[in-house]
Amino acid sequence: MNPLRGLPLFPVLPILAITAGCGHPVQRSLEGRWLGEAVENFHDSQLAAATGWARGLSFEFAGSNVTVAVPAEEPRSGRYQVGSVHESDVRLAISDKEGKSTTTRLKLDSDHSMRWVLGDGRSVVLRRDR
Repeated sequence: MNPLRGLPLFPVLPILAITAGCGHPVQRSLEGRWLGEAVENFHDSQLAAATGWARGLSFEFAGSNVTVAVPAEEPRSGRYQVGSVHESDVRLAISDKEGKSTTTRLKLDSDHSMRWVLGDGRSVVLRRDR
């Protein structure tokens, strides 16, 4: 029986524990599944359709990966990085499998609510799935 058997793995364990806990604090706040609940600032003629679309929307954050599912489309996955944070305003850079990067803006309202800012004052309200 080799008394050194298993010893080389021991020094690696603290490193694994440290790196597994790394990440931007916002990244940890996003972790989990978020479901579309409502829309804001849509014209009355678009409100019903936009609300229906939003309720079929989901974001799922796992580590540095995100999957976005929107109605009538295949879910899209990619890696993301926190680009900037100013108070509750968060900008993410999301890269797809081909390396194309897009930027999206989120507003973190609480631990259980956030908004996906679409532009022109419009947004989708999302709640954390339990």
